Amino acid sequence: MSPSELFSSHGALLGLLVAAVFVLAGLVKGVIGLGLPTLSMALLALWMPPVEAAALLIVPSLVTNLWQLQPLAGLGAMTRRLGGMQLGIVAGTLLGAWCFGAATSEGAATWLGVALVLYAGWGLRGRPLQLPQPGPRWAGPLVGVATGGVTALTGVFVLPAVVYLQALGLSRDGLIQAMGLSFTTSTIALGIALAGQQGLSTPLLGTSVAMLLPALAGMALGQWLRQRMSVRVFRRCFFVGLGLLGAYMAWRGIGHMHH
Repeated sequence: MSPSELFSSHGALLGLLVAAVFVLAGLVKGVIGLGLPTLSMALLALWMPPVEAAALLIVPSLVTNLWQLQPLAGLGAMTRRLGGMQLGIVAGTLLGAWCFGAATSEGAATWLGVALVLYAGWGLRGRPLQLPQPGPRWAGPLVGVATGGVTALTGVFVLPAVVYLQALGLSRDGLIQAMGLSFTTSTIALGIALAGQQGLSTPLLGTSVAMLLPALAGMALGQWLRQRMSVRVFRRCFFVGLGLLGAYMAWRGIGHMHH
């Protein structure tokens, strides 16, 4: 059942449920600087096909990540530094969508669960990897292509992009901007891939636009909370929750395959 049918049959209740997911995902992003597409994808995919969940997160993800590109003064230098990686992300996403279908493959939910568990495990590890600087020229494009492939398979675009960006030794603000740039590229590439497979229907896109407000409200609340709480503890709770959710999705998906 598509979200448009769900919204008409269960109306307001489902609308509120989806909006609540985006408020929560926005709040997490407001506190720790990432997590909106990942968390919304993980929660929505519990009750709708991953391809539809991916379509719903396009607009909120794009706008909140464009927001994260500030300050614009340093954006040109950051784009030049990470240009190869961005090209890799686009190529990997489109190639992956052509090979596997954009988040539409039979095991998309299972792979999403596996990706969430790996991401949570890395997040709880606490210590980022360190790359020698400036590092090999091929590393960025290769990480981009790999991230694009994971995006096409699961609809989630944090791996291995965030691991690589954290290993570059950027300042905290630089890292936030770099993640904003990579996530913006990934969102646009995923949108193109979904549109190419008719995965972006007008009702889905309309709902995605409507979810922008809850996402921004959650993000504002998260930024307010950030000043008043331990981000470290919040981050740990987020990754533990994400890991458990991923394990459940992978287990459920493997169970479906066996039937």
